[in-house]
Amino acid sequence: MDRRKIEENIFKAIMITSTGIILSGLVCIIATIVVKGLPAMNIAMVTQTPKGGFYLGKEGGILNAIVGSTYLAVGATLLSILISLPVVLYLNIYAKRGSRFVSFVRFSFDVLWGVPSIVYGAFGFTIMLYFGLRTSLLGGIIAVSLLILPIMSRAMDEVVRMVPEELLEASYALGASKLETALRVVIKQAFPGIVTAVLIAFGRGIGDAASVIFTAGFTDSIPYSLFRPVATLPLAIFYQLGTPFPEVQERAYASALILTLVILIVSISVRIASRKFTRNVVK
Repeated sequence: MDRRKIEENIFKAIMITSTGIILSGLVCIIATIVVKGLPAMNIAMVTQTPKGGFYLGKEGGILNAIVGSTYLAVGATLLSILISLPVVLYLNIYAKRGSRFVSFVRFSFDVLWGVPSIVYGAFGFTIMLYFGLRTSLLGGIIAVSLLILPIMSRAMDEVVRMVPEELLEASYALGASKLETALRVVIKQAFPGIVTAVLIAFGRGIGDAASVIFTAGFTDSIPYSLFRPVATLPLAIFYQLGTPFPEVQERAYASALILTLVILIVSISVRIASRKFTRNVVK
């Protein structure tokens, strides 16, 4: 047999094996969550807050954690958009392409992307101490924003860089300013990718526990203020799994199943949004 053919078959086998390992891991995780969590799943889990003795196996649900995670992820995502989008537009429209400053900013985003989430939680906790804040929804939003900001910014940056430079030059030739070009040309062309970046960051933020363990606190009630503690699904899973009661541990897997469904919905939304908005993109 030809040497090239042998090498091709070897690498093909490696790729198939790697894909099988990844898919097997995904199937095992989902199967574990479904098998252990489905028996504890009921209407009360998603419609009630924890009652007295909930962590001892008595009545109640995790509505507080579902609502709290939604508040936290939405707030952090909106704050990150307000910071990420202007930065990305500046790097690609106003700053000189290929300059050392632009390269440094992108390198900084790459470094920040790799920082463990617990570090963002500790840094957010330091900021809270400096300003005299207690564990609260606001503190959690700050910590999660720091976590997803480099993810969102870097993803947006890569998408905006794919906008054909000819479109920018045509816009300038027609008399449009850089701001008009950024808002009416670049954002419109990169909008599918921007939506994808936002939803990916949202999914990352809603599923993180380490960044909020010091900043958001935990409560059995639904927060009505930015300065009140807030429960999250990841922490609810952590605390329920830490109890010695089998009934509560089953509820932890049910909570994990709910969180997985939320992430699945976000992932499907990413695909649908990408296909819908790509129709208006000039290729």
